[in-house]
Amino acid sequence: MEPYLLPVVFVAVFAAFALSASAGFGGSLILVPTLALTLGTKNGVALAALLLAANNFVKVFAYRRTLPFRKAVPVVVLVAAGTFLGAKLFVSAPERWVTIAVILGFGLAFLVETLDLNRFRRIGSPVLAFASGATSGFSGTSGPLKGLAVRALDLDRMHLVGALSLVSLVGDVTKTAVWTDAALLTGGDYLVALACVPLMLVATFLGRRFNYKIGERGYTGLFWTVMLGYTGRLLAGL
Repeated sequence: MEPYLLPVVFVAVFAAFALSASAGFGGSLILVPTLALTLGTKNGVALAALLLAANNFVKVFAYRRTLPFRKAVPVVVLVAAGTFLGAKLFVSAPERWVTIAVILGFGLAFLVETLDLNRFRRIGSPVLAFASGATSGFSGTSGPLKGLAVRALDLDRMHLVGALSLVSLVGDVTKTAVWTDAALLTGGDYLVALACVPLMLVATFLGRRFNYKIGERGYTGLFWTVMLGYTGRLLAGL
C-alpha cells in the first residue's frame, strides 16, 4: 500500500467501526471497497474480514446486556455454515469472479427487498441467513441479506443491534479462520488489526452512544439508510 493512502484507510476504518457500532452492521459497506481498491480485491476483502471480526468482539462486549442468544442461535448457525462454504469457494476463485460476486450479491439483496417478506418472515429468515453467510464468505459482504434475516426476528432496537453484532462476529471469525488457513491472511495483517484496536474502542463507544440517543424511530431510519447504501453500491457497480 502506498504511504499516502494510509490516512484514507484509517479514516475509512474508523468510519466503518462507528457505523457498525451504531447500526449493528454496515462496516463492510465502507471497509470492503476501500481496502479492495487499495490492496486488490482478494487481499482487501480478507483484511476487511479480519478487522471487522476484531471489531465485532468489541461490539459484542459493548452490547453484552442485549444479546438475544436464544432467538439469534438459528440465524448464527446458518450464517456460519453459509460463510464457511462461501469462504472455501473464495480461496480458489479467480479475483474477477469475486468482484462479480460482490455485484451479484447486492443484486440478490435488491431482488429480495422487492418481495413482500412480511408474510414469510419466519420462513424467509433461515434462507436469508444461509444466503447472507454464503454471500459474505464469497464476496466479503452480506449486509442487506444479513440485515433482513436478523430483522425478521422481530427484536427491539437494542436487541436487534446485539443480534446483528453476534451474527457479524460469527461470520467474520469464520471467514478469518478459513482465509488464515489458506494463507490469504498473514502475521502482518494481524499486526494491522492490533494497531487498529484503539480505533475500534473509540469508534464503538461513539457508535453505541449515538445508538442510545437516536431512539427506535431514529434507528429504523439508520437501518434502512444502511440498506439503501448497499443498494447504492449495487447501482454504482452496474
